[in-house]
Amino acid sequence: MAHAGPSAIHAATPEGMSALRKFETSKTYEILNNQGQRIYFAEERNNCFLRRLCGFSRPFTMTIYDNVGRDVLALHKALKCSCCWSRCCLQKLKVEAPPGETIGYVYQYFHPFLPKFKIKNENKEEVMKIKGPWLVFSCLRDLNFNLLTLDEEMVIGKISKHFSGSVRGILTNGEKLEIQFPFDLDVKIKALMLGATFLIDYMYFELWP
Repeated sequence: MAHAGPSAIHAATPEGMSALRKFETSKTYEILNNQGQRIYFAEERNNCFLRRLCGFSRPFTMTIYDNVGRDVLALHKALKCSCCWSRCCLQKLKVEAPPGETIGYVYQYFHPFLPKFKIKNENKEEVMKIKGPWLVFSCLRDLNFNLLTLDEEMVIGKISKHFSGSVRGILTNGEKLEIQFPFDLDVKIKALMLGATFLIDYMYFELWP
């Protein structure tokens, strides 16, 4: 969490897995530093029936482990309908570090054209905002979700989804997203950005839960 440069998350589904095995297995991710070295490992825990029935609206707990197997973060998402823009349907994620100790939240909030999120601290006070592109579902270009100051005047960092056909496309066995932030950014904000990355991935880029 305290390293400089972008991180990446990608699905780590083994090649050659049967459809039944894929159905039964939890989703796992690797979190890499900017040298491509794994620094964390994440696993989604939920009911596989809900994964198929509810898609990205499903509830889940994502536990993030370091390389020696210690759980360092936990992400909790409640079941939220995605059929309308009602307040009850906007997505929310709680971030704990270490698990059991809440450090903040990621809230989706309504905008008629853009995907927008608020990052809040443990007291639910707004500390940062995230704004995505107008056309999120394009597969022909890189997509950036910018981390902004509260007045939305300054870009502090970004979460990027790279089009696999571009020069920067690297991974072939899973989806890749990158996080970029200043080296001196508060470690809690880095953890909340990581949580936001998973939420954005589930909401906009997950085709097969």
